[in-house]
Formats: sequence, structure tokens, C-alpha cells
Amino acid sequence: MSEEELWNLLVDSQNEEYTTYKGLTFSYTIRGYEMFVSRKDKSITRATIMIAFHRAQELMQSVGSVKGPKKLGTFGASYIYVIFEKLGILQR
Repeated sequence: MSEEELWNLLVDSQNEEYTTYKGLTFSYTIRGYEMFVSRKDKSITRATIMIAFHRAQELMQSVGSVKGPKKLGTFGASYIYVIFEKLGILQR
């Protein structure tokens, strides 16, 4: 999957409901090149999401899984991780 395909998929999947590892429900919207999560005041930039995307791809290729949000190593990882999991980009 390319970065552009990922971004289009994220745009198409906005307003869906997700649940974090800790059981907190959230949704997100995309405005421009930023993701706004319903539980946060700060946005997550497209650049940050792409860093997490490439890290997830690396881990999936080398280890075969991504063992928790912290492995993504980016701001907003607890939200990005769950979204990526639901979209099939990574698995636990």
C-alpha cells in the first residue's frame, strides 16, 4: 500500500468508531493534512501518520507483528495503532 492509498483509506474511514487498548472509544476526522481524534485537542499530522505507517510495515516484515502502540514510536500511537489494525495494516 502506498502513502496516498493509506491516506485515501483514512479519509474514507473517518467517523467510524474505534476502541483503544484501554477501552476508550473514539472517532476521527480528516481536515487537510491532519487527523483530529475526538478524545484529543491536538491533531495528528499526516507526516506523523506516515512515520507510523512505515514503522508498522518494517515491523510486520521483520517480526510479523506489532506488539502494541508504543512500537510505532509516534505521537498519537494509541489511536493510530487501533486504526491501522482495523484497516489490516498491522496485526498484534
